[in-house]
Amino acid sequence: MFPARIWWKTIVFFEALDNMSYLTYKIIMRPKDKPLVWMRGEIKTPPFSQKARLEAGYLLRQLQKGIKLSLPQSRPMPLIGTRCHELRINDENVIWRIIYRIYSDAILILEVFDKKTNRTPKGIIDVCKERIKRYDADTWEGGKNYG
Repeated sequence: MFPARIWWKTIVFFEALDNMSYLTYKIIMRPKDKPLVWMRGEIKTPPFSQKARLEAGYLLRQLQKGIKLSLPQSRPMPLIGTRCHELRINDENVIWRIIYRIYSDAILILEVFDKKTNRTPKGIIDVCKERIKRYDADTWEGGKNYG
């Protein structure tokens, strides 16, 4: 068995690993940066390759900093709503899409999916519209919507 001091250091180390994303997020975020609000989906390996996951993280970080992305990384999605866009992430065998909406105080992630055709499926569009309505209703405070 471990001596007490080594055991204690091991626990502290694993607690630090558990909080790594929290700590990284808190330390790297500047006060002006917008947080990501995830309504659905996640970016992890697998199914994303490590390269695609890193690219998605980099592009999302650019959005948090207020940098406006354009083609080929992002394109507007007015069919879903104003300030809605689609990130394009090319992976080894698939093209990932991240649909997001830009608010004054946050980046709302509406959906993450692999796109197999040139058109965004109607079901995805409808679900994204519904998530925007739900988010807007939930963030309404004191008669003022912050979106």
